[in-house]
Amino acid sequence: MTLHSRVCDILGIKYPILLAGMGGASVPRLAAAVSNAGGLGVLGAAACSPDQLREWIRETRSLTDKPFGVDTLLPASVRREAYKGKAGPSPMDMLPEYQKFAQDFLKKENIPPLKSRARESEEAHRSSKSNAPLFSKEFFEAQMEVVVEERVPVYAAGLGNPGPWLDRLHANGTKVMAVVGAVKHALQVVNSGIDLIVAQGHDGGGHNSPVGTMALIPQVVDAIAGRIPVLGAGGISDGRGIAAAMMLGAEGAWIGTAFLATEEAGIEDFQKEAIVESGDGDTLVSRTVTGKPARIIRNKWSEAFVEAGLEPLPMPFQPMVAMPVLAAAAAVKRKDIAPGFAGQGMGLIHKVRPAAEVMADLVKSAENSLSSANTYL
Repeated sequence: MTLHSRVCDILGIKYPILLAGMGGASVPRLAAAVSNAGGLGVLGAAACSPDQLREWIRETRSLTDKPFGVDTLLPASVRREAYKGKAGPSPMDMLPEYQKFAQDFLKKENIPPLKSRARESEEAHRSSKSNAPLFSKEFFEAQMEVVVEERVPVYAAGLGNPGPWLDRLHANGTKVMAVVGAVKHALQVVNSGIDLIVAQGHDGGGHNSPVGTMALIPQVVDAIAGRIPVLGAGGISDGRGIAAAMMLGAEGAWIGTAFLATEEAGIEDFQKEAIVESGDGDTLVSRTVTGKPARIIRNKWSEAFVEAGLEPLPMPFQPMVAMPVLAAAAAVKRKDIAPGFAGQGMGLIHKVRPAAEVMADLVKSAENSLSSANTYL
């Protein structure tokens, strides 16, 4: 028996296993490795300037002749500029106070300030065709122009609805998918005409849902009623998890954390070590990195916010506060401050391996688990 579903036919891949588009981790070499191993590699391009995104797409094409995807964010709250007109100080008004908190935190931890990756990305973006601020509405739209112009095989919206770009993407032959965490959001994006949907539960690393993975997948599957395939996501770190998601009605899996601990992943070696060393209880959901709820490995930065009684700012302002801290901590390999994002399946990962080896194990384990299911009948 070979692991296969209509996801494979739609995307032109061998196995219905997709690399989650993890920012900073799902770089060209990892995406290409997953695609070359029979899955679909997806670039985590949320923070890429338009120029860098174009470079990543072209680099990935140089490393694989297989289909691959691009994942960016389209958060509705940013697109609607939801902060305008609200009573009290605006996030922009509060930004200096929070940046002072970040500077004091670095000083307390004896970490020298460093030009943040976010600022470097923004400066690179300003020197390119668009001068839109990082994570602004204009920034996201400039990224989408690159996705359309480069005619990528697959586009995934990690947050938000890609509906406004659907006609142009489909005209290029691009398959479009969206990551959702609730039935209502699934129905919204499906009605826009996308090709696949990812139901990502609370167990997952990064931005996720308040609904647990086991509960979310079958409810989304039932709501979609077979109109398009559903991929399961959230805490799936081995083939047993893929099999379980498929038993719940999914037709494949969107996997992140298992590929973080690979040789090709774009995160730091000390962050890969943190994943290998940590267990299922070593994550928490926090808004202290991006301004939106995201599952991260426990760290002093998030704890400091709680202790200070501070409410994180919304996107795009919280990254302006957090990125300088996390970049400076990463530069001095502070695992206790910048261990990164990860899902609750982290405890199943015991060593850093090549991505192709991870893919082979995922496929074999999923096939074995699905083959043995009839032993219970």
